[in-house]
Amino acid sequence: MDPFKDVIDDMLRADLEAPRKQRHTATRILARLVDEHDATRLSYSTVRDYVRVRRAQIDLEGGRRVEAFIAQQHGPGEEAEVDFGEVWVVLGGVKTKCYMFVLWLAHSGKAIHRVYPTQAQEAFLQGHIEAFDAIGGVPTKHIKYDNLTSAVTKVIYGPGRERNENDRWVLFRSHYGFDAFYCQPGIEGAHEKGGVEGAVGWFRRNHLVPMPEVDSLDELNEKIKSWEAADEDRRISGHVHSIGQDLAAERPLLRPLPMEVFEPGLVLHPRVDRSSMITVRMVKYSVPAHLIGRRVRVSLRATEVVVFEGRTVVAVHPRVVARGTSHVTLDHYLEVLRFKPGALPGSTALAQARAAGVFTNAHEAFWAASMKVNGDVDGTRELVDVLLLHRSLTAEQVTAGIAAALSVGAVSADVVAVEARRHTVDPTAGVGGASPDRHRVAQGPSREQRVVSLTQRRLTDPAAVIAGLPPDTRPVPSVAAYDELLPRRRTAPSPTAADVKASTS
Repeated sequence: MDPFKDVIDDMLRADLEAPRKQRHTATRILARLVDEHDATRLSYSTVRDYVRVRRAQIDLEGGRRVEAFIAQQHGPGEEAEVDFGEVWVVLGGVKTKCYMFVLWLAHSGKAIHRVYPTQAQEAFLQGHIEAFDAIGGVPTKHIKYDNLTSAVTKVIYGPGRERNENDRWVLFRSHYGFDAFYCQPGIEGAHEKGGVEGAVGWFRRNHLVPMPEVDSLDELNEKIKSWEAADEDRRISGHVHSIGQDLAAERPLLRPLPMEVFEPGLVLHPRVDRSSMITVRMVKYSVPAHLIGRRVRVSLRATEVVVFEGRTVVAVHPRVVARGTSHVTLDHYLEVLRFKPGALPGSTALAQARAAGVFTNAHEAFWAASMKVNGDVDGTRELVDVLLLHRSLTAEQVTAGIAAALSVGAVSADVVAVEARRHTVDPTAGVGGASPDRHRVAQGPSREQRVVSLTQRRLTDPAAVIAGLPPDTRPVPSVAAYDELLPRRRTAPSPTAADVKASTS
């Protein structure tokens, strides 16, 4: 190394004036020594060890500030750090870029992770709410952030850390009663919240590799909760106790949660178009058809879109990530489809209901049987009436009613409604909800009928074996008691002419 030490020192001194990302590395220094000074016998490890020592000395001699880290003590329940990290998820079979919110408690190292389709302010606030609920309180000293736009509108450069904050963010902080500590802008402030930076990378490497494959982000976040619980048994380097043990000591010292829940959604007021849809962040969502032409209030949240008519919730949709797409609910169009049944087969609402599993094989079977008996138009109207039953009955009850009706070839929404409600009264019964002792006549190995035609009963023998009913042994109804009143009216004395004259006078 002796013949080349001065050359290496010159390269390192030149780095004092060079941009940070264009300074010499040990690899580049070795390559220049080989090319310019024929240093073919030097090894990389020898150059690397020399550069490591001399770079620090030359930086100090040149007046460059040397970065040094001082260990910090974090009191229990006092401090936390927050950050977002990018993650990729196979969402419904599609590789999708999402964002992971992380809140990290500085004392125990407990981290709360939630994955959202966006890192906008609604996700930022929702992440805080879920994290506070998970840890059972709010840090008492402060929470550290970088200068993200969800919280900071302007960085005021100077000796202090003054920031112009977002008004809604100030309202949120006031609601939960905590202070914000903003790190220095740029790369210089990255080390000020190194705990959460490390927590993002550790969780991503250990739980999100390979990319998780889920049908929804709610499903992924449920898995994350189980992973977080398992991680509490882990002991962080430099800590005496596990994460869970330190968290147990830290939790009672947190500030209690407020009684009222903060609404994290962004409030919007879009107008409903002629397709009974609203546009929110370049995505269309359906609403009930009677709202066409009116403005509605929308709460845009991290994972869902909630639509209000006054104070009443009229629609709830999962938040769609891909712009230019739509999310349509079939129930919002049923009143219109009753008058326009021909629009149902090719509708977007029906296609999405089938894809989501809401429009089941039972509905398909009823629709096919109804059109065969009643024709396309009236058969579709019967189906729409069946779909309207879902507003007052559960899917299980309506499915039981459909099965009971189809078992005897009854393709009427009224029959489905009766059998579905009977299933509501006795949910432990079989198809259609009939009680075990409803039909006492032995039917042999054949399947017992649950829906009975009264016309069939009247035309069959008294035993009504075909209809599946027991014989009717009740006496024939009589109105003889009422006939006794008729003679009494006839025997009552009629008024005389004198009585009539006296009454008129």
